[in-house]
Amino acid sequence: MKRILLHPTYFPNIGHMIALWNADEIIFEIHDHFEKQTYRNRMIFLGAHGRQILPVPVHHAKSLQRRPTREVLIANDTDWPRHHRKSLETAYRSSPYFEYYEDDLMPLFEQRFDNLLDLNLATIAKVFELLGRPVTWRLTDEYRPQAPEGVSDLRPLVRAKQKHDYIDRLEPYTQVFSDRHPFVPDLSFLDLLFMQGPASVLYLEKHAPLVLK
Repeated sequence: MKRILLHPTYFPNIGHMIALWNADEIIFEIHDHFEKQTYRNRMIFLGAHGRQILPVPVHHAKSLQRRPTREVLIANDTDWPRHHRKSLETAYRSSPYFEYYEDDLMPLFEQRFDNLLDLNLATIAKVFELLGRPVTWRLTDEYRPQAPEGVSDLRPLVRAKQKHDYIDRLEPYTQVFSDRHPFVPDLSFLDLLFMQGPASVLYLEKHAPLVLK
């Protein structure tokens, strides 16, 4: 039985999705301290100019005290969801499966989320919904430096600046701007989904041994 402990992220990158899709039990860490420059509040996608970041703006703590991720609030004083939606439309409109998923995916950007955790969980549920499979998880009740016995600790995958071992071994697939950019691995799962559609599941299952060891 594959049990994993990891962070809920914004439209998970491919490594996270490999773990989520192939796990028997998902435990989401919500009692960690929020850190900048992680996948907690950013999505990486491939645009015409290469690798690009779509960050979710959050309110910064007014004191030096660190905040648990579950308490982080989104800064909704700008229309960032519209920017994210338009960026994805511009980048992937010509991809094989964008229009196939568009009507089900894009309304998510019209919903208002005040809490980052709620947003991330909604994006994960939506991705599974698009793949035609429900997903269940449980949340941690406190922070523990070590994962429980029998649970794979995948929390380090949240670090966007870290070069994880599996990345160089991800099999290349055709990307929307392959004619002008070399293959870029480990983007948001949306990149794979828009390019391969339902066949994305085969990619996730094939690469399970790279992440779930």
